[in-house]
Amino acid sequence: MELVLFDLDNTLLSGDSDFEWGQFLIDQGVLDRHFYESENLRFYEDYKAGRLDIHEFLGFALAPLARFPREQLVLWHTQFMERKIRPIIRARGRERLAHHLGQGSLCAIITSTNSFVTAPIARELGVAHLIATEPEIKDGRYTGRPEGMPCFREGKIACLERWLHAQGKHWGAFSASWFYSDSRNDIPLLEKVTHPVAVDPDDTLKQMALERGWEVISFA
Repeated sequence: MELVLFDLDNTLLSGDSDFEWGQFLIDQGVLDRHFYESENLRFYEDYKAGRLDIHEFLGFALAPLARFPREQLVLWHTQFMERKIRPIIRARGRERLAHHLGQGSLCAIITSTNSFVTAPIARELGVAHLIATEPEIKDGRYTGRPEGMPCFREGKIACLERWLHAQGKHWGAFSASWFYSDSRNDIPLLEKVTHPVAVDPDDTLKQMALERGWEVISFA
């Protein structure tokens, strides 16, 4: 069996679900446009430049979850899926997912974006397994803080290995491992798999992929 991992944002999607969720809440009028839009853009630029402070960002991104009841958040997310996410799902990404699933591979989406935002997207894509940053919940409400290690950069490897352990598996159980990603932030995990694939990569990842002979493809 092969292990096949897909990044989500700007890989399977033509956009960033974390960024789009923030913009959706701004459009709903529940977040202050001037402050949240400027901060959302700032963090997104930091992410693309490879300088994101993940803990500062999560303090910003998870805070709105703590302000509203989960029932309201779920209702908004249904609208978010329809307006923001379904239009940016990449058909070629769906096809590659279907190819690996059809081969009987163990497929998972692995993303730094929190599981509240991404779990419905994984279901929409037909992927049963999601490895993501987990938002903390107490007394049935989100606290606005992450639970455990963020699934980001080297943290993706730690989160993946913890997930594999929970599945009763380990790296040696697989005949091959794949990871599809667009981002320089995912280089630590790309270096660990046997088949790293750069998907519409940023400049830093593209250069490294070309230097190391990694596959470079487009889902756009």
